[in-house]
Amino acid sequence: MSDDYNPPRDPLNILYDDHEVILVDKPSGLLSVPGKGEHLADCLIARVQAAFPMALLVHRLDRDTSGVMIFALTPHAQRHLGLQFEKRQTKKTYVARVWGEMTEKTGTVDLPLIVDWPNRPRQMVDQANGKQAVTDWRVVRAKNGESRVRLMPRTGRSHQLRVHMLALGHPILGDPFYAEGAARDYPRLMLHSETLQFRHPDGGQGMRITAKCPF
Repeated sequence: MSDDYNPPRDPLNILYDDHEVILVDKPSGLLSVPGKGEHLADCLIARVQAAFPMALLVHRLDRDTSGVMIFALTPHAQRHLGLQFEKRQTKKTYVARVWGEMTEKTGTVDLPLIVDWPNRPRQMVDQANGKQAVTDWRVVRAKNGESRVRLMPRTGRSHQLRVHMLALGHPILGDPFYAEGAARDYPRLMLHSETLQFRHPDGGQGMRITAKCPF
C-alpha cells in the first residue's frame, strides 16, 4: 500500500437499508477497512458508521474494486451473513473490462491461489500449496482490443478475479498489480461488484441487490 492514498470523496451511496442490513456502492480507490497508520484511516466502514453507528463488517472488497458491499446492523445479522459467505451461499457477479478480445464465450478458471510473500499483497497460482479458487466467466462483448466480461466467483480468495483473468492472458484493465504497459494505463481498476444475492438475516428471504457499473 503506497503512501499516496487519496480516496474519492463521493457521498455515501446507499443501495438498500433496513433494521438488519445496509448495502452500499463502494467507490473505487476507497479501502473497505482502515489500513495501518493514520493516513489510511478513511475507509468505507468508517463512513458507513458515521451514518449508521451500529454497522458491523461482513466482508471486504479490494481498495481498487467498486460495487456492492453489505454491512450488518446487529450482531445476529453479522453472524448470519458471515456464515452465508463462509459456506459460499451468497452469489456475487462482477463486471470487468479486460485486455484483448476473448474468443471463447464462457468458461471456468479453476486455479489454486497463494500469497506471493516477497511481493505482498500480490497473489499467485500454486498448484501444490494454493487454496482452491474457482471463477466462472462469460463474455458480454469483445471488440477494439478488449473484452467486457461477467465474472461469477465460486470462492472468495484475495485478488482471485484479478489473478484468474491474468492466468487466461487477459489482465483486468487498470490493474496496478497484474496489468502491464498499455493494459495498466487506465484511471482505475476496471472491476466492479455488480450484484450480491443473499438470504435476509430476519426470515431468510432471498434478496438481490445491484450497483450500476460505472464504466
